[in-house]
Amino acid sequence: IQVAPPFSRDMVDERPSGDDKRALVSWLVKQISYHSDLYYNQAAPEISDADFDSLWSELKRLDPHNPQLEKVGSDAIPGSEKVTHLFPMRSLDKATTIKEISHFVSETTVNGRQFICQPKLDGSALSIEYRRGRLVRAATRGNGTRGEDVTANARRISNVPESISWEGDCHIRGEVIMPLSTFNEKYSSVAPNPRNLAAGCLRQKTKNSGKAKPEDLIFLAYDVKFPDPDSSHPDSPSPPVFIFDSDSNDWLSTIGIQIAGNTVVKGEDSTKITEKLSSITEYWTEKRGSIEWEIDGVVIKLDLISKRNNLGMTAHHPRWALAWKFPPEEANTVLMDVDWQVGRTGTITPVARVAPVNVSGVTVENVTLHNPGEVERLQISIGDKVKIVRRGDVIPKIVEVIGKANKIDIEDRTHSDGAQFNEELPDYSQIIIPSLCPRCDTNLIQDGAFIRCTNMNCPSRLERTILYWARSLELDGIGEKLAQQLCSEGLVKSLPDLYNLKISDISNLERMGVKSATNVIRELETSRKMSLSMFLSALGIPGIGPELATSVANQVTSIENLLYLVSQRNENIEDKDSAITKLIEIDGIGIKVANQILEGLAVRMDTVEKLQTHLDIYSESNTFSQGSLSGNTFCITGSLTLSRKEIALLIKSNGGKVVGSVSKNLNYLVAGESAGSKLDNAIRLGVQVITESQLNEMLETNNTIINTEENTQKSLMDF
Repeated sequence: IQVAPPFSRDMVDERPSGDDKRALVSWLVKQISYHSDLYYNQAAPEISDADFDSLWSELKRLDPHNPQLEKVGSDAIPGSEKVTHLFPMRSLDKATTIKEISHFVSETTVNGRQFICQPKLDGSALSIEYRRGRLVRAATRGNGTRGEDVTANARRISNVPESISWEGDCHIRGEVIMPLSTFNEKYSSVAPNPRNLAAGCLRQKTKNSGKAKPEDLIFLAYDVKFPDPDSSHPDSPSPPVFIFDSDSNDWLSTIGIQIAGNTVVKGEDSTKITEKLSSITEYWTEKRGSIEWEIDGVVIKLDLISKRNNLGMTAHHPRWALAWKFPPEEANTVLMDVDWQVGRTGTITPVARVAPVNVSGVTVENVTLHNPGEVERLQISIGDKVKIVRRGDVIPKIVEVIGKANKIDIEDRTHSDGAQFNEELPDYSQIIIPSLCPRCDTNLIQDGAFIRCTNMNCPSRLERTILYWARSLELDGIGEKLAQQLCSEGLVKSLPDLYNLKISDISNLERMGVKSATNVIRELETSRKMSLSMFLSALGIPGIGPELATSVANQVTSIENLLYLVSQRNENIEDKDSAITKLIEIDGIGIKVANQILEGLAVRMDTVEKLQTHLDIYSESNTFSQGSLSGNTFCITGSLTLSRKEIALLIKSNGGKVVGSVSKNLNYLVAGESAGSKLDNAIRLGVQVITESQLNEMLETNNTIINTEENTQKSLMDF
């Protein structure tokens, strides 16, 4: 591995001679950075405070906007400060089969023709910010929106340069990993795997407080982002322009950043591309055991940046990227017991407690059994020997019952902390499916394959609702333990009670003090103003995630309009009352989902009305792309030469709106062969019906400039 040379005194000693201001500024920056590290991080200063202040003052006089002057004292104690990512660090959609890769190529990316592949590193994600070419901040991924400041430890990573050769502003994202040779030689006795060790090493509070040294870590980049002028240093040069993501990876290499990989795959059709991508997954599967660090799959990304912008994001992941995961590893263990847990929506989930077993480097002791139907399907009993896998190397699952376990099957096992597992083999017994809620004793109802508690005030449901609310709104400090305490102490009996809490209520709870309580109240206060989409998403109505919540909010525009629809709902959904009709105009919402939204709000009406007294829920502002179709609404039906998804993407990228049903408010129905009832409804309502060719003519009125064969699309034929 080629790494950047460490920052040493040899690099900063000689003051430049002559009148070259730029050279002098560069020398001062290096001097200040070097002596700051000695003083604050190494506790071994070489110059006096007065000499250091003199260097600082000289730099401030020569270059008052220099990024080095933004650093006051030492880097923040790792983990002590939160960092809001200028560019969110999203998760990726997962795949484990070639069929899923084929669907990604042909459907999700709408017949993409060029992709970039990189090994999926099994480490800890990190975002490094450079201002005017100098490292000023590094942050963990966190929840994707906010992470923890770990700059002090990131500076010690062997191949993270203090400065890059491009003197501009950028955010470089990648994975921090520990080479297997280093792990096996130094740390295998103190940590279960390199990934956990790398994550802990980044967040250790002081230089010698962790199990490992950051100097033993490696940073491998997979992405670079450039802030817009409003967020950039005033002297930062314009960022380079890339047509393909693979070009940006090449650029990273030229400025001194080591990249994770940069294999480009292209082809004439989806079948050939899928075959090539399949070959790459096979290559890394074979190489997995012989490379220098742990990987758990292959990341596949559409290479053309402009098409990525058109495809956009879901609430969870970008549509233009896919993480293909290695086939799951298997292991055998013993079912020790089953707990029944109550979820936020009232679903009662059986959780298997198993004898600890290591699968893919992780010690597993709890495995979900999903629902009573899964228990019956497996014909599993307490005391059975079972086979488990970690799907996508993440979620453990019982896939097979081997038979009744023996005492030897639980011997020589250890917990994740290294403690010996000493439990006795349980008596062989049948799993009893409960008829009463294990938390509030309410009679459970059968709902398909699930059993549910219908008590909205069930303590477990309330705790989970509080957690969901806090996580959706990114309220720091409200975790599972605090939610349990607030409910058990009677401080919170419904979600709106959160906004009645005082510092004194929280500071008296176990493991809480005035400082922690003040932080919680501050977080709650900051959440008193939110958009309608955020409010809907945080409520946790079953099946209503952030993306669907945004669509609903854009359609109804205000909380008052939404609650009016709830009041107008009709119990007989076959009547398609006005409330249902309004919602099914939204692309992706049918009668069933529309009714689910309205019913979910209706049963939470008391909560919603009380929350309204505490919150400022502002109306949603519609944000649509501008183009030749702006202001027009389309519905698509029948068999067309392109998929509906491709056509919908083109309409949206040119400013149009796509809905899933025909109404009198619809502007155009795009109809192909076998159009069916939607065509009949359009004719009856007087909606203009157009063909695929006519839509293509409308799109061609948009004067979009096409830079390459596969750049931005202005017509159907450009696909």
